[in-house]
Amino acid sequence: MAGYARVQALLDADRPALLDGALGSELVRRGVRWRWHGLRTDPQEVASLHVEYIEAGADVIRTNTSQLNHRLYLNVFRSPDHMRHIGAPGLETRAHELTLRAVDLARQARDTTGRDVAIAGVMAPLEHPFRPDLAPDAAEALPEHRQIASWLKEGGVDLILLESMNTAGEARAAAEAALSSGLPVWASFVIGPEGKVLGGDDLGECARAMQALGVKAVLVNCAPPEDIGPAVERLAAETDLPVGAFAHIGKFDPPSWKFEFHPQFAATDDWPPGRYAEAATGWRDAGARIVGGCCGTGPSHVAALRDALGPADGTDGNANGSAGQESPAAGEGA
Repeated sequence: MAGYARVQALLDADRPALLDGALGSELVRRGVRWRWHGLRTDPQEVASLHVEYIEAGADVIRTNTSQLNHRLYLNVFRSPDHMRHIGAPGLETRAHELTLRAVDLARQARDTTGRDVAIAGVMAPLEHPFRPDLAPDAAEALPEHRQIASWLKEGGVDLILLESMNTAGEARAAAEAALSSGLPVWASFVIGPEGKVLGGDDLGECARAMQALGVKAVLVNCAPPEDIGPAVERLAAETDLPVGAFAHIGKFDPPSWKFEFHPQFAATDDWPPGRYAEAATGWRDAGARIVGGCCGTGPSHVAALRDALGPADGTDGNANGSAGQESPAAGEGA
């Protein structure tokens, strides 16, 4: 919670709070095999990427837990009994195990750098973020999200980030579950090109619902930068909460719902770090107080954001990198 208190102080002072960039797409781009979220086979790569984001100037780093839930494993079997009959040992507890490992790796990275960053435990939709038609109703989703929130709290996160929520119903269930942990909660919605939540719900109504529940910030993410700006303006007009944004770059290249795949964003040269940071300053001017990167971004994008937004607390928040620095990650996903 100490890490979150610093971030809340930044927001209260109307100073920018900087999120990290992508984990999954950047790890896959670096050659990490995505089975087990890379948490069993390449834990040091995960920890090292966290360190890079902290050294680039992030105030908040996210756990590598997007779409890490028990349903992920159960979905490939006929039933729980079928999973017990033919599945590998430990499948029923694997999501819990990997969630704790993901939080521990983020904590290790924070300890390595010695910077007081906040660790956000990520809770994503139970099904694919780009498939709102698969979203369970709120009553079904609530106990599953409550389970995930309890794991994140057990691991020791500072706040919970509901990331890429795609329907109002599941977002409400996830928010209620996360808030029951007693931790601060931020909620972020994936949007479509028309500016609505991807499932068709009104973005402003979703923001007001989150505020009524007690969520502390509302963001938009997992959409191209050109779609993010208008959504930020809408959020800023519809809620008194701090508003934030983190865009994806590149073109989505499925499949990504199988164990061997992560959402990949095919490389483009359209959004190098400097241009991405320029877009983000526009989001800030439109009201965003929290910015970062989604799929396809990397540490160089976060370093560019830090340079463009300025140090968060009067110190040099960017240990490595600058807005003009290019890297192989620029504009690339997996």
